[in-house]
Amino acid sequence: MGAVIVTIGDLHALLPLLVVAATIVVTMLTIAVRRVHLLTSGLTVTGLALAFVSLFVSGRGDGGLVTPLFMMDGFGLSLMGLVILAGLVVSLFSFTYLERGNEQKDEHYLMLLMAVLGAMVLTISHHLAGFFLGLELLGVSLYGLIAYQTTRAQGVEAGIKYFVLAAMATALVAFGMALIYADTGVLSLSDLDGLASHAGLAALAGPVVLTGLVLLLAGIGFKLAIVPFHLWSPDVYQGSPAPVTAFIATISKGGVFAFFLRAAIMLDIPHRPCLFTTIALLAVISMFVGNLLALQQQNLKRLLAYSSISHMGYLLMTVLAFQPWAMTAAILYLTAYFIAILAAFGVVIALSTPGREAETLDDYQGLYWRRPWLAAVLTLSMLSLAGIPLTAGFMGKLILVAGGISSAFWGMIFSLIFSSVIGLYYYLRVIISMFSRLPETGPGHRAPGGMSWPGWIALGCLTILLVWIGVYPSPFLGLFNTLSGLGG
Repeated sequence: MGAVIVTIGDLHALLPLLVVAATIVVTMLTIAVRRVHLLTSGLTVTGLALAFVSLFVSGRGDGGLVTPLFMMDGFGLSLMGLVILAGLVVSLFSFTYLERGNEQKDEHYLMLLMAVLGAMVLTISHHLAGFFLGLELLGVSLYGLIAYQTTRAQGVEAGIKYFVLAAMATALVAFGMALIYADTGVLSLSDLDGLASHAGLAALAGPVVLTGLVLLLAGIGFKLAIVPFHLWSPDVYQGSPAPVTAFIATISKGGVFAFFLRAAIMLDIPHRPCLFTTIALLAVISMFVGNLLALQQQNLKRLLAYSSISHMGYLLMTVLAFQPWAMTAAILYLTAYFIAILAAFGVVIALSTPGREAETLDDYQGLYWRRPWLAAVLTLSMLSLAGIPLTAGFMGKLILVAGGISSAFWGMIFSLIFSSVIGLYYYLRVIISMFSRLPETGPGHRAPGGMSWPGWIALGCLTILLVWIGVYPSPFLGLFNTLSGLGG
């Protein structure tokens, strides 16, 4: 392989990643001089905000491949922007959460920035080596974030469990990549696509390559926590600090899914019956198992963990489509899902107190009578996740159903509808708990921890978006279509 020359144009295209990387260095040097929580948080927020602005500068270029590793297209730019904004919200929520503790706070932001950078790499990866690089940068950062509060036994346990899961995923991905390279001699998605185009589909249907693709799929399955790779996922959600749980449920899964969808399109999954059938079965099983396991949960974080399993099952429909609607549907659905999950965890953080998170359903009993504003936000989040009309989640599911009909995915469409009806039960259970009578004693009378004013602003914006996308989605659909034309 010849030397790879990085041009000024390449650096221009990679500007968002460079901004985040520079923010990490500046933050680390600042911490070395003096530890000031407000300053570290401010640098993190500023760096992420500048990275988001630089997306518009980066999108004006010619796009296409930037070195063999990355593809700067509209899809990658859209998902990268979503990852950066979600990271910005998580960093604002983290400030409130960490202010209540006594441990060192600054390293949390370093690991958060590195995890965001890893997810950004995943959204534009066009090469299995780039995917592996982003996956490891994301995973190693999350080890520390999950177990950051060493005084919480649950956090240390969750960190160990996530380490085992991530190590398993890494091993499967690395072995799968090795098998693919051993048989084809290439790791770039475009080279694999070209090999299939010139030599026929049989070029990627041999036992060695097929085994490698299955191992790669299993590794991605662990990261997305779809059935049957969801082992310990609810434990990790429950044991992690609330802002980190929000990160795992949104940014981590969004970055991995972005690469998965890109790889599925490049490798023409719909024309590979074995892989197509396997992914379709995983999607349907995840839809039902995730919703059924959430029915009996009394812990809101575990409930959302099982809920996320079903939502990843819904999203797998776009992986199988191989049609123009798939990318737009994936972006819209991920946007609606991100907003609802972040808003829900914003309420959790606002109601938590030093040493105890508001994670059981008892903590939300009678919430409407104590904090009607927070009850309204959490109600909208639950309704959006359930796919009720006039919320962002409804538009996300509507475009999935419409696209599924055009692709004749009848089995998955009916599975989506029926499993969503099951999910409606536990979402409504959370809402009913908030509007029930306030208990005379118990968690319901605990004084809420509150939120910093930037956190309140972020939570307010999320609430507005939940309704805006559900009532008037045209501007957002237009924006996504416009972004699809950027960068190439």
